[in-house]
Order: sequence, then structure tokens, then C-alpha cells
Amino acid sequence: MQTLKFLRLPNGGDLPLPTYATPGSSGMDICSATDFYIAAGGQGICPTGFAVEIPEGFELQLRPRSGLALKRINIHFGTIDADYRGEIKVIIRNDNDRSYTVRWGERIAQLVMAPIARAGVAEVEELDETERGAGGLGSTGE
Repeated sequence: MQTLKFLRLPNGGDLPLPTYATPGSSGMDICSATDFYIAAGGQGICPTGFAVEIPEGFELQLRPRSGLALKRINIHFGTIDADYRGEIKVIIRNDNDRSYTVRWGERIAQLVMAPIARAGVAEVEELDETERGAGGLGSTGE
């Protein structure tokens, strides 16, 4: 098992460390380090009060929490790279027609640790043919 090292920042106060809600959870919940007002249809960047050290060869993915998504409060998916040492911040979007205030300590996102596969890059004159070809959105059925 890999270990994530979290550094509590001055604005982290006594927030709980990011944690798995159940033994079967794939993501750790992370909380807001402030009361954060979001206007209807607006978005902003919410601090969490923590920085993290991620093992080399891994990333942390920021993902939405379903409870907030049901309220139409969504976050932008994001990646935290292993070499980043700044505060974890979450872009939150309010898809409602009324304002919303995220409260200090409210769980706002999930952190999912994932291995990284890096690829080489090569420019070519043509690509191998496939059955699908260039068929894009909706081309394999609805």
C-alpha cells in the first residue's frame, strides 16, 4: 500500500484529514477550509487547507461527490501531479438558479489515487485501420 503524506496548512485548522468513508470506498473525502459562497450559475476555487506528497508514479484525481452533485453543486475533474506541493484547491460550479454556500468542513470532493502510465510520442504519416475508423460521437450506438 502506498502512503499519501498530507501537510496541514495554516487555514486547515482542525479539519479532518482526507479519509475513506467506508472500507470499500475508492476515493477519500476532502473538506472545504472556508465558508465559500457561489452565486447561481457561478464557480470559484475552494481551498482545502492541505498540501500532499504523492508517491512517484501516481497522481490524485479530484472527483465530484454524489451528494453535492444531487444538489447541482459540481466540481471540475482535476489532476494533482506527484511533483505539486501547493494547497489542494477545488473548482466548484453551482449549476442552480440560486446561490449556494459551501460551509467550512463540508465534504466537497473525492481524491482518488491512480497509477500513471506515460507514453512516448511519435508523429506518423498514417494510422492503422480499424473497424470503427474515424467514427466519433455516437458512432457505436446510443
